[in-house]
Amino acid sequence: METTLDIFVKAIFSENMIFAYFLGMCSYLAVSKTVKTGTGLGFAVIFVLGVTVPLNYLLENYVLKEGALNWIDPSFETIDLGFLSFIMFIAVIASVVQLVEMLVEKFAPALYGALGIFLPLIAVNCSILGGALFMADRQYSTIGDATAFGIGSGIGWFLAIVSLAAIREKVRYSNVPPALRGLGITFIITGLMGMAFMSFMGIKYEGATKNENLKPVQTQTSQIINDKTNK
Repeated sequence: METTLDIFVKAIFSENMIFAYFLGMCSYLAVSKTVKTGTGLGFAVIFVLGVTVPLNYLLENYVLKEGALNWIDPSFETIDLGFLSFIMFIAVIASVVQLVEMLVEKFAPALYGALGIFLPLIAVNCSILGGALFMADRQYSTIGDATAFGIGSGIGWFLAIVSLAAIREKVRYSNVPPALRGLGITFIITGLMGMAFMSFMGIKYEGATKNENLKPVQTQTSQIINDKTNK
């Protein structure tokens, strides 16, 4: 049984939206030219995922699922509005993104100008919708688990874009071959970072016991040897 902390850590590292699922790559590549803009968009994604995932969890479990409207009246137990999930999830995401856009424009106009079109495009960022769909598919038991997943996914996306932005700022002063300059070297860096983040898949979470971790793997060859020895 996964704990809330397990869900949070996995969402940041071993199930990173960028490096594990390649979601949100368009803005990740376009806005990662400087650390300042990458940081601003990263915080915006954290906020949007941290708000929309729990909101969509409540929407899924108390409005859309079959029998979810039972809390209104027992006669609504057979109603299933699951076919509206995509539309409702996107509506919630668009509303929160609009709120973020107004706040950034009000309190950080310079950052608003630097982010340009990519700030309102968070509404169609596939990592945001992916967070809501993963939440619905994994059927988290509590809103706390869903919130931990949303915030963890946002932090993972934040770490990915800020790390790439910092590397790209340094790469400008490096002697990159002409054929790889621009997106070419960026894709190579992203691939290397993805392999590095995949190393976190070796982390053993609470669901695995010590005995399971130490249990030897029996290969087909060793099985044949053991069978002959027993005979």
